[in-house]
Amino acid sequence: MAISQQFLNPTLFKSLASSNKNSPTPFFRLKSTSTTFNFKPLTSSSSATIITRAAVSSSDSGESKSRETFHGLCFVLKDNIDTDQIIPAEYGTLIPSIPEDREKLGSFALNGLPKFYNERFVVPGEMKSKYSVIIGGDNFGCGSSREHAPVCLGAAGAKAVVAESYARIFFRNCVATGEIFPLESEVRICDECKTGDVVTIEHKEDGSSLLINHTTRKEYKLKPLGDAGPVIDAGGIFAYARKAGMIPSASSA
Repeated sequence: MAISQQFLNPTLFKSLASSNKNSPTPFFRLKSTSTTFNFKPLTSSSSATIITRAAVSSSDSGESKSRETFHGLCFVLKDNIDTDQIIPAEYGTLIPSIPEDREKLGSFALNGLPKFYNERFVVPGEMKSKYSVIIGGDNFGCGSSREHAPVCLGAAGAKAVVAESYARIFFRNCVATGEIFPLESEVRICDECKTGDVVTIEHKEDGSSLLINHTTRKEYKLKPLGDAGPVIDAGGIFAYARKAGMIPSASSA
């Protein structure tokens, strides 16, 4: 992977580690040269079945995410899509944890794109996008560290981004918030797909993914998410920590 995947939320991780000193397995292991997260997959307390592909619910939004398949229209972008283009700074005062603000964030997703992008990701006056998959080029999500960027895409209804490479902070925020799956392509798909193409993302048993463009009848292999996958499946780092028993669940707090 082209980016360095290091810790997502150092304060949270520190508190999780200190609150679980007696656990035989640490919540995470950080290596300075590692290119993968070392999160343990969630297991069911009753049957110890590893949960890696089943639908799981976010404790914050109540929405279910599944890595089985994503299907719908794609919205195609090019290189260096920065966070100001994803969500302009003027909307940074909106608070994602407030349902009304979250909905507004979704309506402004990709509102800062240059004028040469003729199509709008979210039609003015609408709150959701008709595009469920975003396809980008190199260095997707560069710019500031604002978590509003992946949040607004998820709030708009997007399920995944498929890009040639990602800015490190954007990738980390996708995992930390659990809002959207940041999948990495092996080839430059953004030059071969067009906005409005019908696509499906299928996830395989070995952890890899496949993007199928039904409009062009082409298929593209995607790189595995690795150990970051279970965290996004759970709905983000806090939801993952609750399900792993590292912090109290919302109902018991």
